[in-house]
Amino acid sequence: MTGSTLPFIDIHRHLDGNVRVSTIFSLAREHNLALGEYDIAELEKLVYIQDRTSDLLAFLQKLDYGVSVLTNTEACERIAFENVEDAFNEGLAYVELRFSPYYMAQTHQLPLEEVVAAVIRGVKRGEKAYPVKANLIGILSRTFGQTACMQELTSLLAHHKDIVGLDLAGDEFNYPAGMFVDHFDLAREKTQWRITIHAGEAQGPQSVWDAITLLHANRIGHGVRAIEDPKLMSYLADNAIGIESCITSNYQTGTWTDINSHPVKRFLQAGIKACLNTDDPGVSNISLSDEFLIAKNSVGLSEDMQLQLQRNAIDCAFLSEGEKQVLLSGAK
Repeated sequence: MTGSTLPFIDIHRHLDGNVRVSTIFSLAREHNLALGEYDIAELEKLVYIQDRTSDLLAFLQKLDYGVSVLTNTEACERIAFENVEDAFNEGLAYVELRFSPYYMAQTHQLPLEEVVAAVIRGVKRGEKAYPVKANLIGILSRTFGQTACMQELTSLLAHHKDIVGLDLAGDEFNYPAGMFVDHFDLAREKTQWRITIHAGEAQGPQSVWDAITLLHANRIGHGVRAIEDPKLMSYLADNAIGIESCITSNYQTGTWTDINSHPVKRFLQAGIKACLNTDDPGVSNISLSDEFLIAKNSVGLSEDMQLQLQRNAIDCAFLSEGEKQVLLSGAK
């Protein structure tokens, strides 16, 4: 990381994409699941991405190992707690953890609302145990279709006071934003949630436009394809719509195959509030420190640009202005 005294924060991190291999192993052994037949070293080779995958969907399949061992809500609470512990061990002052209740529940048919409650309990326990502030963002997993996403939204709305935002993630190519307008309209009617949307990753600039115009996104997850549309670039800058850049993830999914030319540098040069994040560290096997080293050594970001990434992350965080000031002051 840089030598700055600014706090380091990660605002695009999937809780269900950050399940420790050791936890997968122990839960699999405890519940006599097939993954328990491997040893830790073998399991790491399965779970961690080796160089890169063929596409986004192949990348997402790696996450299946972690959620396959969530046999009960206690396991969901455990991985939520461990996510906060991991954030502390990485030296983060603040983290936004996003999660898909439907995805976490599906293997063992867990009740969605109970999964949400368990995640909230785990994060709150983590905050009490460690000096890290953590907020939750609910995900609608578009891959499972509109009906499943409405069930997912209902479970999140039942606990809306403990959640700060809503996301749409998954198969962007086959499930465009327009299919989920009713979901996000309902969320805006019922809550004060801020909105972040995965867009411009598996699809082009129009996907980013749709995230903004149809779903009212405050931030864009990944958004690398925005670089193809100068008008969109200007709109993002002029309207302070942040881009949650994830360099390693973009390489591993095949979304951007040349790390050295990753668009995060051009986003900053265009005045866009881009920031740096880990996405799914449990399968990418990275930390935020690793991302900053890549940004410096491969993408060629100057010290000033790295500091701007930090400032942008704080500016774009789903926090009140008062909470941001507390974060900047170094207080919990």
